[in-house]
Amino acid sequence: MTTPFSAGTLVSARGRDWVVLPESAPDMLVLRPLGGADDDIAAVFPAFESVTSAEFAAPSPADLGDAQAAGLLRSALRIGFRSGAGPFRSLAGIAVEPRAYQLVPLLMALRQQTVRMLISDDVGIGKTVEAGLIASELLAQGSARGLAVLCAPALAEQWQAELRTKFGIDAELVLASTVSRLERGLDLGQSLFDRHPHVIVSTDFIKSTRHRDDFVRHCPDLVIVDEAHTCVSADDATSTQNQLRFELLQRVAAKADRHLLLVTATPHSGKESAFRNLLGLLKPELSTVDLGSDAGRRALAQHFVHRKRADVRQYLTREDGLADDSLAEETSFPTDRYFKDETYKLSPAYRALLDDAIAYASERVTAADRHGRREVRIAWWSAIALLRSLVSSPRAAAQTLRTRSATATAATAEEADRLGAPLTSDSSDSDALEGLDVAPGAETAELDAGARLAELADRAAALEGTTDDRKLAALVTQLKALLKEGYHPIVFCRYIPTAEYVAEHLDGKLGKKTIVRAVTGTLSPQQRLERIEELARDAGDDPAARRVLVATDCLSEGVNLQHHFDAVVHYDLAWNPTRHDQREGRVDRYGQKRGVVRVITLYGSDNGIDGKVLDVLIRKHRQIRKDLGISVSVPDAASSGVTDAIVEWLLLRGRDGEQGSLFDADEYRTIDKKAAALAAEWQSAAEREKASRSRFAQQTIRPEEVAREVAAVRDTLGRAQEITSFVRQSLRALDGVLRADPAQPGDFTAELSGTPAGLRDALAPVLGGDAVETGRPVPFRDTAAVARGEAALVRTDPAVVALAGYVLNAALDDQATGPRPARRCGVIRTRAVTTRTTLLVARYRFHLTLPSRNGTRQLVAEDARLLAFQGAPTNARWLTTGDALALLNATADANTDPGFGERTMRQVLDNLPAVTDHLRAYGETLAAELLASHRRVRSASGEIVRGLTVTVQDHADVLGAYVYLPVAATPTAAGGTA
Repeated sequence: MTTPFSAGTLVSARGRDWVVLPESAPDMLVLRPLGGADDDIAAVFPAFESVTSAEFAAPSPADLGDAQAAGLLRSALRIGFRSGAGPFRSLAGIAVEPRAYQLVPLLMALRQQTVRMLISDDVGIGKTVEAGLIASELLAQGSARGLAVLCAPALAEQWQAELRTKFGIDAELVLASTVSRLERGLDLGQSLFDRHPHVIVSTDFIKSTRHRDDFVRHCPDLVIVDEAHTCVSADDATSTQNQLRFELLQRVAAKADRHLLLVTATPHSGKESAFRNLLGLLKPELSTVDLGSDAGRRALAQHFVHRKRADVRQYLTREDGLADDSLAEETSFPTDRYFKDETYKLSPAYRALLDDAIAYASERVTAADRHGRREVRIAWWSAIALLRSLVSSPRAAAQTLRTRSATATAATAEEADRLGAPLTSDSSDSDALEGLDVAPGAETAELDAGARLAELADRAAALEGTTDDRKLAALVTQLKALLKEGYHPIVFCRYIPTAEYVAEHLDGKLGKKTIVRAVTGTLSPQQRLERIEELARDAGDDPAARRVLVATDCLSEGVNLQHHFDAVVHYDLAWNPTRHDQREGRVDRYGQKRGVVRVITLYGSDNGIDGKVLDVLIRKHRQIRKDLGISVSVPDAASSGVTDAIVEWLLLRGRDGEQGSLFDADEYRTIDKKAAALAAEWQSAAEREKASRSRFAQQTIRPEEVAREVAAVRDTLGRAQEITSFVRQSLRALDGVLRADPAQPGDFTAELSGTPAGLRDALAPVLGGDAVETGRPVPFRDTAAVARGEAALVRTDPAVVALAGYVLNAALDDQATGPRPARRCGVIRTRAVTTRTTLLVARYRFHLTLPSRNGTRQLVAEDARLLAFQGAPTNARWLTTGDALALLNATADANTDPGFGERTMRQVLDNLPAVTDHLRAYGETLAAELLASHRRVRSASGEIVRGLTVTVQDHADVLGAYVYLPVAATPTAAGGTA
């Protein structure tokens, strides 16, 4: 049986109307519900069930709405679109409204036949969203069929949630903990990468030779690499793990037609060779191109986007070269970080313990020197472990003293370095943060050491509490001050025992309404996120409640915490300031409501380590960041030289050292020399980074190009103010109780328990049943970055989508009971017009032929437009688009007699066929504009442009018709012109 229905036509089946899609076959129809999403697509066989031609019903002249009806209908319709006709196929269907600056990488990507991009925007700008936009667009266009995200295992669940909730991409986790389960479900000889088209893969798991080959053979045609700087090797000494990751990426990138997105905030890190290797993954010739020449910079600019916050905080303004600020966008990054360094002094008992521990460590290092280099390195790492844990907390010290050193099993000095360095130093080259927050051991198996270490451990354990641990006492003081000012801090610790100890002693000491929780590496990545959400739930919505999170560095990279926390306390100093920057970056990012993020650093003034680390490393890093507006990684070798010199001096002083003279200039001459060398090298790296930012500033896509596409998208999908007005007006009309939020201008809360049952049913899955049934106020925010249980005033927010769906369905069903904010007809008397004016809400359907490297796709897309004319339909004088749009703001300035309104509306509707030719011509104009837009966005990719077509469906649906009459009009006859 051959169906008589062509693509784009309306049919009626299963009790509803559908649009026929191009994927239909002669005996099978592929249908999408009218105004529905791709998730609702169904296949229907006309031979087995009834399918009839459907005509969109005309509006009923008796079903009249008020002055808001037209705008609400149009907004509800546009919010519901998931198949827009513009050049960005995915924007209508994703659950995030991208910032204008986030479209720049997408525009760059669409101009490439095979997308190869290095996205290196600053921390907190939204690189995950930028990569997700490109991925969802390539998948929507058919340019990619599958997706693999390579990331650290701790970030896998977060990537999975981001892709699913924001971009509608369901990806399977491929981790060491999941691979056995996944492989059990495979067919004989099947690869799990063939079985699951979208995957999120642990880089450390897949880099092993056992799994790497299968992944490379069956790798999807689109790969995103998170924290890409950890996956390249430099020409100098590089860890084995980095080298394995680099070899994996080289094989993935070797397939020339594979899309590859490299994501990192630190592409350079002061190492030119590593940066060149990163570029070589994009295109081999970029690894050797002369970046000092204009030609070299132009070659790189097509693939590299590298911006700091100041570049995008205010975007599409007159300062960017635009004619006005109509499209200007301000992004709510915190304006600054307020740093405060707080010192403490050791108690006498703690001072005595530290002195004895230093003396013990000094003896061991001196004794080891008589045995050989292996023994020296084992003793060295054990000494550092002991000193760092003692400075951290009594509990970490006790555990370190009772634990065997990981280096004790080393067969060589090199193996001792490989085992000891990750656990005791904070190198930016550390392979991963997983497992590095355990307390390191100090035992080295010497027969005479056990009793002495046990005695030191018992003394350390006895120092717990604020009486002898003055560092803990200082923390309590600082936290009380932060909480009094309304802050919700994160306390970062180096070791798991320290975090558990701190959380245990803080509980109950910060006020009855302060909730304290700890998150460490003992929890899985998913459990960590659940613990944080649990903390937020326990604190609740009470303005007086406070949240305190105590965490190790397992949370310092990649996890977004800005919705729940706004201050950072460094309880333990990291020996690499990049780690401090990573910690602070968890809260200092887009979506943070605080204008200034508070940062408190605790340091011991007399422990022999903290003061110099703070001066030489931490404060220098802050100054460079303040000067450049970005962070520059500390040169690892020079940094280690400084910290090693501090430890060496402490050990040489041993028991007899006068701690009060630790920072005398004469005694610190060696340390100061190394500190000076570090400062010089670091400043040089900062200057190179500054020059790099200038040389590689994003110039490929000009602001006016972005503005043109942003305007087109907003014209089709709606602007932010339209969404806000729609939500406010609709909820009020549906008996919601709205209250302004005095703390956040533009935000409001809504009590939804009195709204219709159908709306509550639609909102419950996205806002929670307790919110819609019990009357708990639901916050509506004017930012896309919202916490769980809140709604964003953006078109793609699930709560906004549910509201729009309810309003639209109620408008189309004139038999529906209860309040109906939108109606398909209206007659309004207003001072906004001087003669009778009719506004039409028309829906157009377009057929798109979109060529891609994977073949040509046939699509049907929808668009809603406003058209307005003066006079009668038979003698229409058409208005401009701007004048038609202005009618939505017209207010009713006088009452309209219902009988007169219905007669006027009926006469207009009866004569509406007279405007059919104009509607058809307008549709052809829209099709031509859409074609030009598609070609413009893909201008640099000729093969994609060839074969591109856009045609309009012959018949436009008139969803709504609204008549505006001058206030002074006297109704002499139905439909007469006043």
